[in-house]
Amino acid sequence: MKQILLITDGCSNVGESPVMAAAHALQEGITVNVVGVIDHGTIGDLGSREIADIAKAGGGLSRIVGTPQLAQTMQMMTRKTVVQTIQQAVNKEVKKILGDGSLEELPPLQRSQVVNVVDELTETSPLRIALLIDASASMKPKLAAVEEAIRDLALSLEAREGTSEIAVFHFPGRNSSENAELDMDWTSNVSGVRSLFSKLRMRGATPTGPAIFKVLEHYRYDTLDGHHGRRMIEDPDEREGMIGGYVV
Repeated sequence: MKQILLITDGCSNVGESPVMAAAHALQEGITVNVVGVIDHGTIGDLGSREIADIAKAGGGLSRIVGTPQLAQTMQMMTRKTVVQTIQQAVNKEVKKILGDGSLEELPPLQRSQVVNVVDELTETSPLRIALLIDASASMKPKLAAVEEAIRDLALSLEAREGTSEIAVFHFPGRNSSENAELDMDWTSNVSGVRSLFSKLRMRGATPTGPAIFKVLEHYRYDTLDGHHGRRMIEDPDEREGMIGGYVV
């Protein structure tokens, strides 16, 4: 399973629509969750609407929270979207078996077995999360909380039975030609999540859409320079077949 977790405090103002970019991500089997971070005041109606629209287009969840709630929110959203993804795949398999029937129409014992399958796959399925951090000037006072939340998320993922990996990006990059910059490549090593943003030069632009596309490129090739790499996540049809074996 693949996710992008976007953390921002405002609206995009450069490049392609982030809503369109999130829709592209969903087409490629990548769920996009969005956390709007506030310290004092609000994000505003425009920012709130964009955050909700990005998550909706990306098949994910959106929340607007203060920095004290950030870590808990990131963990909740990650787990909830994992469960949703598995439930959707299981429901497809059930529909193949029952035709127009639903999970609720299964006998209690079989329904309980399906729930157990969902719980097991939630803990054992391989998971990759690309964290995409808004590094525009207004985010500077919030980055310490973001780093702490990333460490907490990595620790929570260590408790899963399945393989969990995190990559971290910030946007915009160091110069105007970089829409997003890779801070930490795929890793399951929590010790690597340290002082990621201490040397950042904050910039005013917020190219959220181009940054999401950059993360999609990294998912495709495992590197930002276009070289092909390994694929950790199986094809969605293969995953459904595996789940089908459980259900049948």
